[in-house]
Amino acid sequence: MRYSIERLKAGRWFPWGKNTVRLVDFIVCGTQKGGTTALDACLREHPEICMARKKEVHFFDNEDFFRKNRPDYARYHAAFDPCAPHKIVGEATPSYMYWRDAPRRIWEYNAQMKMIVLLRNPIERAYSHWNMQRQKQLEPLSFWDALHREQERCRSSLPYQNRRYSYVDRGFYLEQLRRLWEFFPKDQILILKNEDLKHDPRETMRKVCAFLGVSVSAEGKIKRVHARAYASGMAERERQYLQSIYEFEIRQLERVLDWDCQDWLTGG
Repeated sequence: MRYSIERLKAGRWFPWGKNTVRLVDFIVCGTQKGGTTALDACLREHPEICMARKKEVHFFDNEDFFRKNRPDYARYHAAFDPCAPHKIVGEATPSYMYWRDAPRRIWEYNAQMKMIVLLRNPIERAYSHWNMQRQKQLEPLSFWDALHREQERCRSSLPYQNRRYSYVDRGFYLEQLRRLWEFFPKDQILILKNEDLKHDPRETMRKVCAFLGVSVSAEGKIKRVHARAYASGMAERERQYLQSIYEFEIRQLERVLDWDCQDWLTGG
């Protein structure tokens, strides 16, 4: 892979093996069904940002890429095509936040990486996750049955996490955030509420652009991307069951992040 002098001058380029490549600067790392697709679409419109050619590169959560001592980062860099106007390079793979080894792997690749996290009401996130799997015809069970059989079904993936049926497990955000904080200082991690992106997109994008160090004036508009219709709403017993599971987690999250998440528990 060869780069022109103009492109080399455009950003932070580093020697890597026999080539000179541009390290990725930021990752939208979570959470799944938290609004990452909408944010990714908006960032793609920014003239100073080079996003990966497709959303969800799935490099740092791919076990096959890390079976050897040194992963082939050329495979990762091949997903990007930065050019002169681009000041920063980024991608969005929401499962990185959930995958246990991903934060360490990302840190080993670039300790200066900036991470963007979007958090959604874990109760609503779980139902949205199930609805997506149902529409893809990957989930034969009702939501109620899937919730109660989650642990049993996820055992088949041990020692790794289960990508398909982890409806409840993905909603325990604090453990995932602590894994990120173990490797990255808090000023390299921007944590946002999904509701803020939806209801106040201009202010949310201002925060994102400021965090990434790019022009705020060029921000795009948040769009509804891949919004899936629900065949029906969540049943009250399902909501109450998830509220009982997540109440302590949500209260702890409020304390750690200094957020007000009362509406997550009341469904408001």
